[in-house]
Amino acid sequence: MRVFIFVFIGLWSISVCSQNKETLYDFTDIPQALLLNPGAETNFKFHAGVPFLSQFHVNAGLRGASLFDVFGDDGRNINEKIEQTLNKLTSNDFVTLTQQLELFNFGWQSKKDPNVYFSGGVYQELDLIGYFPKDFAVLAYQGNRDFINRPFRFSTINGSGELLMVYHFGYNKKVSKKLTFGARAKLYSSMLHVRSARNSGTFTTVETPQGNNFYQHIISNADVTLRTSGLASLRELEGENSGKEVVNKLVGRALLGGNLGLGVDVGFTHHIDEQWSLTGSINDFGAILYTKDVETYRARGNFVFEGFETPVQFSGNGDQDFLDELEAAVPLDTLSTTYLTMRPLKLNGSIKYSFNPYEDESCNCSLYGDSPVYRDAFGLQVFSQFRPKRPQYAASLFYYKRIFNFLRAKVTYTIDDYSYNNIGFLLSTHIDKINFYISANNVLEYSNLAKARSVSMQFGFNFIM
Repeated sequence: MRVFIFVFIGLWSISVCSQNKETLYDFTDIPQALLLNPGAETNFKFHAGVPFLSQFHVNAGLRGASLFDVFGDDGRNINEKIEQTLNKLTSNDFVTLTQQLELFNFGWQSKKDPNVYFSGGVYQELDLIGYFPKDFAVLAYQGNRDFINRPFRFSTINGSGELLMVYHFGYNKKVSKKLTFGARAKLYSSMLHVRSARNSGTFTTVETPQGNNFYQHIISNADVTLRTSGLASLRELEGENSGKEVVNKLVGRALLGGNLGLGVDVGFTHHIDEQWSLTGSINDFGAILYTKDVETYRARGNFVFEGFETPVQFSGNGDQDFLDELEAAVPLDTLSTTYLTMRPLKLNGSIKYSFNPYEDESCNCSLYGDSPVYRDAFGLQVFSQFRPKRPQYAASLFYYKRIFNFLRAKVTYTIDDYSYNNIGFLLSTHIDKINFYISANNVLEYSNLAKARSVSMQFGFNFIM
């Protein structure tokens, strides 16, 4: 059982990630800023992303511990390090992995109204989050001897994961010299989905010196649910061509053959005056209806048994009677009912002060109206994302520098769920009509990634006119 916890903590440490992409937010020189804020200002007439290269984004990180805490060569016993890490982690620490791959994106300025900009595209997204099951990790690793009368809560089992394709089309309008508004419609096609949340019930060991045994183990009001979509049919595939069949099924679901949903993004940019600007957006306000390839597993009931051992300590030899009694008292039902899940809503906002205007009138690179282009800016960005247990938050101070007409840079200092010393950067180059950008977060930890609590990277190529 200690080996199990060792592997679990190791995989958990590798998998978790930062959720926000605030390094890009409010960076209007890049078309991808429209994905984060459909009301971002646009200073181009047309753009098209290089297929499969216009944006690749992946995050990784850890809240509450690091890989070095468990696997670092510091002379301590591995079991001691696992136990200390286990004691440090809480049920509010979470596992999360986010990855995006933009297949293509495009946009153009309206011929009838130059203040209107249309955009569209398709991207693939993977989003996983799982909260650390503190109670049952302790029970599995340390047993229940030192936890008599302490309830182990099934509510600590909480998480979700989804692989989907997103089709989107956006409308962006410069309403006035000071205000730009935008909205984007989204069509989701889910390929795989797993979710377990709002579980309840407890497992408790109590002393019964007057009974048949010294201890009594009580499963009380257990209600644990696991919803899945898209997995049942994949498990049935066997044989040499099973891998190819899995790919074919996933591609078919990506091409609007999966469980479908609708969503919307809205955003704005408001210039308070010539140098101060305010932006905000709401992303992924929507839901997906799961009707295809659906299986829901639900276990409910109460059970009492006596003895020295708990279920996690059984050897499996001669325990069939116990398992039959447990299954009868807490039956596991398999259902095929339709269910609806909301998308993880995201909120973004920023305030920016620009200064040091260009004095070269030949620059002809104004960002909006007839106002001057500024070489420098600083400001504050905030981010929040709704999650099964509680929202995640991040706040960033940033400094923007237009180094040359073809090169822009942005440096951020972020406070989030993982650390208070997250330094990030973004570089964007414009050579002729080709744009390339690259960004990364938590760069101070790159010298030893094992100690890093979070890392993030994204890059992309675009054609801009």
